Amino acid sequence: MKVRQTPAVRTWKTDLKTPLWLCFAVVLLSGCASPSLDDYQGRTPTLVPQQFFQGSLSARGVVKNFSGEVIRTFDADIEASWDDDGVGTLNEVFRFNDGEVQKRVWTLTPTDDGYYANAGDVVEPGTMRWQGNAINMNYVLRVAYGDGTIDLRMDDWMYLVAPGTVINQTTMSKWGVDVGELVLVIQKQ
Repeated sequence: MKVRQTPAVRTWKTDLKTPLWLCFAVVLLSGCASPSLDDYQGRTPTLVPQQFFQGSLSARGVVKNFSGEVIRTFDADIEASWDDDGVGTLNEVFRFNDGEVQKRVWTLTPTDDGYYANAGDVVEPGTMRWQGNAINMNYVLRVAYGDGTIDLRMDDWMYLVAPGTVINQTTMSKWGVDVGELVLVIQKQ
């Protein structure tokens, strides 16, 4: 004997599936959304890398884990300069509250639409682009993890909030999942 589904049952099942799929799609797409440099066009004060990253700078900040808990604090000294060809060098020394010291030397090479950014522990060199009061860098950094290392995607946003002061927020991710965040303030000396 063949059982027929009534229209009311079909409607209930369809109505239940539609909101679930809609919620899933919204969550999936919201994870892909991120700010664009165009969002900062015309905002002031204008952040020009060659002007801000020149001479001596200092930084103070925190490292957060995936749940937002602060797991480390640090301070840093940065010496920045630019050569006659427009290539920038940022010598950074980070001192963490647990005693670890990290050194990184960035080389920023001009391209048609920004800079090619590279450093010794950057395993996938990135780009540096800017507009208005914002800079965005995107690269893969190799960091110590347990007894080995792990490669993390860094989505680095810097905002000039006052002359001589930049707030920097970096989202760290692995396989597209956010695993931590850096937040720091950089100031010209």
